[in-house]
Amino acid sequence: MPIFEYHCNDCETGFEVLERAGNAKKLPKCPSCGTHDTKKRFSTFATAGTQKESASDNAT
Repeated sequence: MPIFEYHCNDCETGFEVLERAGNAKKLPKCPSCGTHDTKKRFSTFATAGTQKESASDNAT
């Protein structure tokens, strides 16, 4: 299940929700003030891994 970021329009709180793909139509309740006046935020994802060394890093 993906994690989505939301923003509350009433109290300006940002929060994350772990939700199923089919639940995207229903806006979640703000955990701070309880309103459903929330908006999905655009977010990027992080990747984990190693960075390759370039040829210039190995030259001595």
